[in-house]
Amino acid sequence: MARFFDALSDDHRAFIARQPLFFVATAAAGGRVNLSPKGMDCFRVLGPDRIAYLDVAGSGNETHAHLVADGRITLMFCAFDNPALILRLYGRAVPVLPQDEGWAALRAHFTLLPGTRQIFDMTVESVQTSCGWGVPHMRFERERETLAKYHATHDSALRFAKYAVRTHSIDGLPVRNPTQEPG
Repeated sequence: MARFFDALSDDHRAFIARQPLFFVATAAAGGRVNLSPKGMDCFRVLGPDRIAYLDVAGSGNETHAHLVADGRITLMFCAFDNPALILRLYGRAVPVLPQDEGWAALRAHFTLLPGTRQIFDMTVESVQTSCGWGVPHMRFERERETLAKYHATHDSALRFAKYAVRTHSIDGLPVRNPTQEPG
């Protein structure tokens, strides 16, 4: 049975802290729904109704484009061990880039990872938990190192310049790009 909460509780925070993986879903009118898995040490609870997660450049920038166009976002955490549980965060978010006013305050919560391009700042409007009984049992072995190695082995100036090439999402929505290196 699903239960809704107005804010994150200490139990919710503890559950989130134990999960090595979460999923991000966004959409903009008339376009595709984007669903992305996220790992690495990139998620922070900043308060009972605010979270942030660090974004590393990958194959696209759909979340950014959708948030600029619409602002809605859903995050999902699910337990692959016992007790079974699914936790969803519903709300609105904005991308914060290195040149933006809020960057320094958000950046202070993270150790920047190779390839960092932005931090998503989310206001949590509602929290939902459900049973998760259909989620399989699985064990976490380790983080993949491929993306970090890729970013670490490519010249940072060249990597930074490539961000500016991605000016639109798959559906043609505009994206903003960093105008300075994250730091």
